[in-house]
Amino acid sequence: MQVFESRPDRNRFLIAAVGVLVGFGVLYMLVRQYLPFLTDGDELRAFVDGYGVLAPLVFVVLHAAQVVVAPIPGQLTGFVSGYLFGGFLGTVYSMVGVTIGSAIAFLLSRRYGRPFVESVVRTDVVDRFDAFVDDAGLLSLFVLFLIPGFPDDVLCFVGGLTDIDIRKLIAITVVGRAPGYILVNVSGASLANGDRRLTIVLLFLLTGVSAWAYVRRDRIMDALGERQ
Repeated sequence: MQVFESRPDRNRFLIAAVGVLVGFGVLYMLVRQYLPFLTDGDELRAFVDGYGVLAPLVFVVLHAAQVVVAPIPGQLTGFVSGYLFGGFLGTVYSMVGVTIGSAIAFLLSRRYGRPFVESVVRTDVVDRFDAFVDDAGLLSLFVLFLIPGFPDDVLCFVGGLTDIDIRKLIAITVVGRAPGYILVNVSGASLANGDRRLTIVLLFLLTGVSAWAYVRRDRIMDALGERQ
């Protein structure tokens, strides 16, 4: 089954992936030049710690919102949470937030049906994934969530239209998304700790895997389909 049929779709993703990587670099240089306080990980974390429980709560809400309503890449919020809270706590806050957001998306889709999904996701995008998600097994959905760069927020909405148990959907969402969020949070934490080399390596790794997996997605989907 060809989920990603057109070359323009692939090209747009590759351009976006490179753009995200370049964007991280440009943003860091601008902040370092004009807001040097923000590039000192120790000082910034001390500043954030001054807000107590409010700071992680804000990031949990932000992560949840980026799944449901906000056009903010989860990788960006994950990178920032890693920078502010460290690799471990940043990952915890990220996963709590995206789990809450994913559960909300699943429940809203199941409660209000396809008309609601088409009100928040373009109809052509829904059509592209609807048939696959409806027929795919849990293993196939898990692989899709595991692939970095895949529009997994769309899967949350479309997945809610299936008869799959909500608890199972949430479980594969958490497990599938965890590796990518660990990687991006560690990237942010390494930058805060002054290890720019590790940050660059991890971001290149994330971008490279995303690009490779995206180009080969149709083959992956065909292979998974044969196992159903």
